[in-house]
Amino acid sequence: MKFFVVRLLMNRPDPATGRRASAEEVLGEALREAPIFEELGFDGYGIGEHHIDDAEASSPPVLLGYLAATTTRLRLFTGVTVLSLLDPVRVAEDYATLDVISGGRVEMIIGKGNTEEQSRVFGYTNADQWERNAEHYELLHRLLREEHVNWSGRFRPPLERFTSRPRPLQQPPRVWHGSATSTASTDLAARFGDPLFSANVSGPLEQYAALVDDYRRRWAEYGRDPADALVGAGSAALHVHRDSQTAVDEFRPAYEALQAGARALGVPPVFSSLEDAIARGSYFVGSPQQVLDQIHRYHEAFGHEVQHTGGIGSLDDPVRRRSIELFAAEVLPVIQRDLPDRLWSHAPTAVDQPA
Repeated sequence: MKFFVVRLLMNRPDPATGRRASAEEVLGEALREAPIFEELGFDGYGIGEHHIDDAEASSPPVLLGYLAATTTRLRLFTGVTVLSLLDPVRVAEDYATLDVISGGRVEMIIGKGNTEEQSRVFGYTNADQWERNAEHYELLHRLLREEHVNWSGRFRPPLERFTSRPRPLQQPPRVWHGSATSTASTDLAARFGDPLFSANVSGPLEQYAALVDDYRRRWAEYGRDPADALVGAGSAALHVHRDSQTAVDEFRPAYEALQAGARALGVPPVFSSLEDAIARGSYFVGSPQQVLDQIHRYHEAFGHEVQHTGGIGSLDDPVRRRSIELFAAEVLPVIQRDLPDRLWSHAPTAVDQPA
């Protein structure tokens, strides 16, 4: 199994002091830490995308372009590219450029986005976001694979014999379909023969396992070999200590801050406590063996081949840094060795059309 870190670059005022970090601080930390994760043995690094006041993650291609020059091995993920809001031509050009300058290390995760606030910024509503996401992906799929594209649709002007430049180094870059709540994502991924990435952050295992199962069912219904389906999964948090109770105690303030932020937005709690979140959700918190067992539990349910984690805190915090170093030393090598994957031994080459 491959393992990567994703950063959403959230930047809310500190609840105790009211201070909000500068963009230089938030972005600078992400740019400094990615090479550290590479040295620790992680397989990838991801940047989210938001167009809201609470985050600094509006331009993932710019940040990942910088990281292409400061890392040599990490796969460069998006998490997610909010495709329903973006012009597919611009997306194809940005990420093909990134793929070329990184030596073919791009891994896109696309999604429709989930807030009315972001849609309004781009002049949309959420009423037709699924339709926009599907149409934008149909065009992006062709732009990454074909030259001289002729195309027309509902949501952008038509194209006549258009070739996006540069052409990507990978033929084509892998695109994962992010899925959190709806079978619209699982169907789009299965129809185009693309991998699925289960968000797997806010709910219990069973919620996301149902979507993964739906994806595999649809994959077979489209006439594809079940063995070819690829699945990735996220996780809400990662914190490791040799003593399991110490791990829980150290992570509890971060968990309670997350819950307070959710309540402020009117989001009802899913889990009754941190202990409940660890037991039923994707909060990988505990001793090295407990975290390894939690990852195995999800692997048994999803059969996934790549795992990401957020919620790890700043590496400038010595407690969080110690947690990541312990994970990298005692858990990461085991899952990389013992859980098989078919992802990066060679670049993807299939160029198949929807069934």
